[in-house]
Amino acid sequence: MKKYVKYAVLAVVAGIFIWTFVFLWQKSQPEVTVYQVVSPVIADLEKTTVITGKVEPRDEVEIKPQISGIIDVLYKDAGQMVKKDEVIAKVKVIPELGTLNSAESRLRLAEINGRQAETDFARLKQLYADSLISAEEYEQGEVAVRQAREETQAAADNLQIVKEGITQNSAAYSSTLIRSTIDGLILDVPVKVGNSVIMANTMNDGTTIATVADMSDLIFRGNIDETEVGRVREGMPVKLTIGALQNYTFEAEIEYIAPKATEENGANQFEMKAAVSVPDTVTIRSGYSANAEIVLERASGALSVPESTVEFNGDSTFVYILTDSVPQQRFRRQPVEVGMSDGINIVIRSGVTLSDRIRGNEQE
Repeated sequence: MKKYVKYAVLAVVAGIFIWTFVFLWQKSQPEVTVYQVVSPVIADLEKTTVITGKVEPRDEVEIKPQISGIIDVLYKDAGQMVKKDEVIAKVKVIPELGTLNSAESRLRLAEINGRQAETDFARLKQLYADSLISAEEYEQGEVAVRQAREETQAAADNLQIVKEGITQNSAAYSSTLIRSTIDGLILDVPVKVGNSVIMANTMNDGTTIATVADMSDLIFRGNIDETEVGRVREGMPVKLTIGALQNYTFEAEIEYIAPKATEENGANQFEMKAAVSVPDTVTIRSGYSANAEIVLERASGALSVPESTVEFNGDSTFVYILTDSVPQQRFRRQPVEVGMSDGINIVIRSGVTLSDRIRGNEQE
């Protein structure tokens, strides 16, 4: 019995020894790497850049008063359409006391002179009827009374202008009625009834009563980096997407690229503008954020492979072409000439055919 136990123990020890030897031998063997294999395809590639910016009207006008005063009436609100020369607001003039006093004094003096001229002309008229004065003296008296009447009217109009900024005879040209200078949509009315407003002069820009824009003529405004501006030119098409209108894509065309850069966060940026085509069925609000996609380079019907399969070594490029798969994969390093890349795939100009199979990434 002891003999069998001894043999069993020896067998177990031998088995453990053999298993350990086989395990260590297998671990010492180099692991065979298996790669994915891809084939070149004929495809259309585009290299694009995306510019962030805003959509805004081409013409946006700030309406300012031509006279200082207080907002008396607002006839329009933001969001309403307005025609050129349509009244937006009315300004009430607050007269300066010295000017008001001078205008009142002028009117009183004109009325005194006018009454005296009327009295004198009445005497001349009676004397002329009695043939006691000549026609020349009568005509001089008639001119004098007309001049006195005209001066009285002018003084009265001047006083009304000082008080109200308007006369009855010039109501259509009143500077107290603030009118739109273009047809468009009122984007903003930053004042309220009772607010003081001042006219533009050399000391200040004046108070903006309303902002009006033609929303039928929109542009995209954004900045393009100096590394890409050299491949962009006026007239190039742009595909525009607006964050607030995710179901729509709009066509645009570059019409302006700034000749001078501005520095932003350490990078040189060039302002770019593109005219936007908007269907009548879509409403776009001023200031919408948008992304403009510009095709910088395009290759149609080109032989291409995933860019991850290409090895870049200095000025040279290579791919690894499969030569054998049994008993294990073997590859041949092949120099190739590459073209444009869209960031995922790259054009192969020479060195590879459609029948070749190219090494890709390692299989997991």
